[in-house]
Amino acid sequence: MSVSLEFLWMLAGAAIVTLIPRTLPLVLISRMKLPGHVMKFLKHVPLAVMAALVAQSVLTSGESWRSPADPEWLAFFPTLAVALLTRSLLLTVVAGVCFAALLGWLL
Repeated sequence: MSVSLEFLWMLAGAAIVTLIPRTLPLVLISRMKLPGHVMKFLKHVPLAVMAALVAQSVLTSGESWRSPADPEWLAFFPTLAVALLTRSLLLTVVAGVCFAALLGWLL
């Protein structure tokens, strides 16, 4: 299997187009001194994004609502407990993966 030069140029262009909008704002903001209320707001963005992703994953399957009998619901509650007790995003993600794997193995 050979890779054409055109494909490599397209791949490089796609990588650059994807990288610029993601890194440019971070580079610009990292050089600024942001007010305290903005920093306080930005501190909550990762948790809000994670909550939205988890809610979408637990509550829906495609375009339909999941039944509370699904294993994802069973893994959600101990993961939520870990999140509330530890307030650590990393520990919450690890616990969620572990609970989901354990339930997948048991059920």
